[in-house]
Amino acid sequence: MTASPSFLGFPDRLAAGDPPRVVIFGAGHGTTYPGKDSSDLALAPSAIRAASEADAGLVGNWDFDLGGPLFAGGPICCVDADDVPTTMGDNAGNRDRIAAKTREVLAGSAVPILLGGDDSVPIPFLEAFAKHGPIWILQIDAHLDWRDEVHGERLGYSSPMRRASEMKHVAGMVQVGLRSVGSARDAEIADAQAFGSRLVTAREVHAGGVEAALRHIPEGARVVVTLDCDGLDPGFMPGVGARTPGGLTYTQVIDLIAGAGTRRQIVGCDIVELYPPNDVGGLSAITAARILVNMSGTIVRQG
Repeated sequence: MTASPSFLGFPDRLAAGDPPRVVIFGAGHGTTYPGKDSSDLALAPSAIRAASEADAGLVGNWDFDLGGPLFAGGPICCVDADDVPTTMGDNAGNRDRIAAKTREVLAGSAVPILLGGDDSVPIPFLEAFAKHGPIWILQIDAHLDWRDEVHGERLGYSSPMRRASEMKHVAGMVQVGLRSVGSARDAEIADAQAFGSRLVTAREVHAGGVEAALRHIPEGARVVVTLDCDGLDPGFMPGVGARTPGGLTYTQVIDLIAGAGTRRQIVGCDIVELYPPNDVGGLSAITAARILVNMSGTIVRQG
């Protein structure tokens, strides 16, 4: 079992060795930029787990987000496999361990859910799907994340979608929640559009609902959801490093998750960029935990 509370009280293995449907694991550090300190972002997995603890005894109760109990009347089928050991600055080692853990989970036919850490951890996470493609990526983020390099580093938190576009098993991506000045330059917008990424602003979702994004994902597609916490409006998610007004609501995010699990199949998820020092009354950690409950319940209901 995890040293700190596991997510929602999930065990680290199922009784009688039954295979899990979902395996949750954390990775505090990925590829840190030179001179940057990612130690506060590495607090996020523990913060999310702790925020879920109050509901651990309620998993059998009716969940109004899901339209029924979390496990839909079945037995517990999700586990928390603790954290991958990572060290700030051990960039290559961190990537290797994240990818190896993800491949291990996929080899067991479970859906991996990764708790970051900064937005560099999705790069090895997504790479690990190479033998499990093709996949579509549904990115929820305020920023485009198509920088080719920053300070000579090509695998940091500003580059995950560009690196994903170079992976042969990635069939397409939808980037939703974009707003404000963000991280995008003209050339990066052009590169994203040339790849075929569907760019959906937060305003488009507010005006037209989540179908503004979901309509771009083909029916039957295998989908990996990568969620940067600043994709949500800071009124719901203040504990981020780049608060940007006008973001998605909690309800819009769980509707995106529900839509990705309907007529499509969610095969992986990461949640990154929760910055606990900026949280307000634990609201962000609670919101992240509830999003992960919805993600787990949606995967359970995929059949």
